[in-house]
Amino acid sequence: MFRSYAIAVVLSCAVSSAPAFAQAPDPGRIAAERDAIAPLAFMDGMWRGAAWTQTRTGRLEVTQTERIGPFLDGSVKVLEGRAYNADGSVGFNALGIISFDPSTHRYSLHSHALGYAGDFPLELKPDGYVWQIPAGPGATIRYTATITKDHWREIGERIAGDAPSVQIFEMNLTRIGDTAWPAAGPVPMR
Repeated sequence: MFRSYAIAVVLSCAVSSAPAFAQAPDPGRIAAERDAIAPLAFMDGMWRGAAWTQTRTGRLEVTQTERIGPFLDGSVKVLEGRAYNADGSVGFNALGIISFDPSTHRYSLHSHALGYAGDFPLELKPDGYVWQIPAGPGATIRYTATITKDHWREIGERIAGDAPSVQIFEMNLTRIGDTAWPAAGPVPMR
């Protein structure tokens, strides 16, 4: 019984993943992704600084860190955000992947944070980016980042209908060094 169940699971997995294995890499598509992600190289490295967010119980101040690097031969950008509370505990941790779709000519941010995940349109600016997430009926949260060689400022604003936007987040980070993350240290073949 167990053996036939195991064979069925293996066959099911093989059949469900067949389209991925059947597709050959598209060098032109990968090159287009890499070319579109290349302008974001200024984000690569380790960053640290002060941040605050407005919570239900009031303003929370933290030390925010980011580590960012290219992955998949530079065709995507991987980001990890981590906020430390005053006592040194981790109060927030997020993973993001910025990608570009050559078919639509659009960037997106795939994000995992606080038990949620989503894909959000990302608009590049000459000195940063803007992205938005839904925040309830008729409301959004817009994040706007301005990044120079050594400084990264990002604000979050809640926008609801015609009311003026309300700032609910800000981080001011300084670039503290390079990182080989996430591409460094792959498992070797042997």
